[in-house]
Amino acid sequence: MHDDMIEPSGEVRRAPGETPLSATAQTGEREVETALRPRRLAEFVGQPRVREQLELVLESARKRGVAPDHVLLSGPPGLGKTSLAMIIASELNAAIRITSGPALEKAGDLAAILSNLAEGDVLFIDEIHRIARPAEEMLYLAMEDFRVDVVVGKGPGATSIPLEIPPFTLVGATTRSGALTGPLRDRFGFTGQMEFYSPAELEQVLRRSASILGIDIDAEGRAEIARRSRGTPRIANRLLRRVRDYAEVRADGVATLPVVRAALEVYDVDELGLDRLDREVLEALVRSFNGGPVGVSTLAVAVGEEPSTVEEVCEPYLVRAGMLARTPRGRVATGLAWEHLGLRPPDDAGGLDSTSSSLFD
Repeated sequence: MHDDMIEPSGEVRRAPGETPLSATAQTGEREVETALRPRRLAEFVGQPRVREQLELVLESARKRGVAPDHVLLSGPPGLGKTSLAMIIASELNAAIRITSGPALEKAGDLAAILSNLAEGDVLFIDEIHRIARPAEEMLYLAMEDFRVDVVVGKGPGATSIPLEIPPFTLVGATTRSGALTGPLRDRFGFTGQMEFYSPAELEQVLRRSASILGIDIDAEGRAEIARRSRGTPRIANRLLRRVRDYAEVRADGVATLPVVRAALEVYDVDELGLDRLDREVLEALVRSFNGGPVGVSTLAVAVGEEPSTVEEVCEPYLVRAGMLARTPRGRVATGLAWEHLGLRPPDDAGGLDSTSSSLFD
């Protein structure tokens, strides 16, 4: 299933905020992602530190015959937090219940889920930082004492009924650990900080994915995709599928290095892993605003996108790549941004010079 909608004119139409290099899951990707997810910790590629720590937590719990401590997985989207949650359940031979923070608007929503858990089950809450306050306060008691107080009725006649729940393991995932409240964060026994992948690790991910999907791609082709995938497995797998499409239609079905390069050019992914929207943001910043500083809302209007898309999809990688800096006065282009666009900053440019860009490498 393709990720994008194609208009009769042939133009690719994406949902708001969706780009080829967006790390968030896009329309129609869930089934493919499920097929590619590793089932065991030994199959999981990358995150060696988190893997080792998690293995110790799970093995210790198995030997003691108890449910492991609650686990918080923190890091940018697309790095494997959901996969690790499913692996935890698989390693424990336990069932897993999956929900998300935005879905838990009321305490009753959470109580319904908790009351249906069996002993040893894993409850996975994605985007846990977005859980509503009433549900979060109920979660405190459930995590510590394995019980919840259900309030029946309203007003003076309301009564609180304690409900015992069996020991379970909560796995929370968040892309914004700083948005978690202190009381909730402190109740997790283990916190794993997910890091971006190296190109070598992404090549391992691509080798495994190509084998599962039956894609014929050589080592040089995998290395090229890995180099342009922003250190994110979800993006690497998405680009792999787009390269497969190109190879099947315009080549002989084999994704060699020239085929990969041609495919990524069609999908507007350049040598540094920037896509069309990234370059539009940089061009607007240097051409329209002389390198900045400029506010994100103004920059978003200039490229015809929502401010949240620019801030959450484009900016993180541009900052990591050393092409954009966030300052108290607004966004500023670095010397690397001008260089990448083939431009020379004028003497009166507001952007940072090339030496300043080294601060963001």
